[in-house]
Amino acid sequence: MRTADLILHAGDVCTAAVLDELATYAPVHAVLGNNDGPDVAAWGAPETLTLTLDGLRIGMIHDSGPADGRPARMRRRFPDADVVVFGHSHIPMDVTASGVRIFNPGSPTDRRRQPHGTIGLWDIRDGDLTATIVPVT
Repeated sequence: MRTADLILHAGDVCTAAVLDELATYAPVHAVLGNNDGPDVAAWGAPETLTLTLDGLRIGMIHDSGPADGRPARMRRRFPDADVVVFGHSHIPMDVTASGVRIFNPGSPTDRRRQPHGTIGLWDIRDGDLTATIVPVT
């Protein structure tokens, strides 16, 4: 995190103190997860978020719904997005379909059925995204 220019969090931080700690490394954009309390909302995390980073249009949401039909549903939810970041399942994913790239970095703390906890690392240059899902545990 020390070298990050920006941190995106797809929800379930559980306490605003986590966002405060992350913000000591880089500016943070976060959305509310189903395990987040009122303090996370008060910190400023909305249910959905859109932003543009170096020409890349990004949508963020915690729960993208069932796996079936997810890309088309995210295209409808964020019609102008190049990529949609989501969490909830804690299962890493980087898929392009229905004209949108959907990205779930997984979770560094709750790996569920995955072999490792993970985070996503992005490099954005002139609207082009290079993304990597990195095991951290």
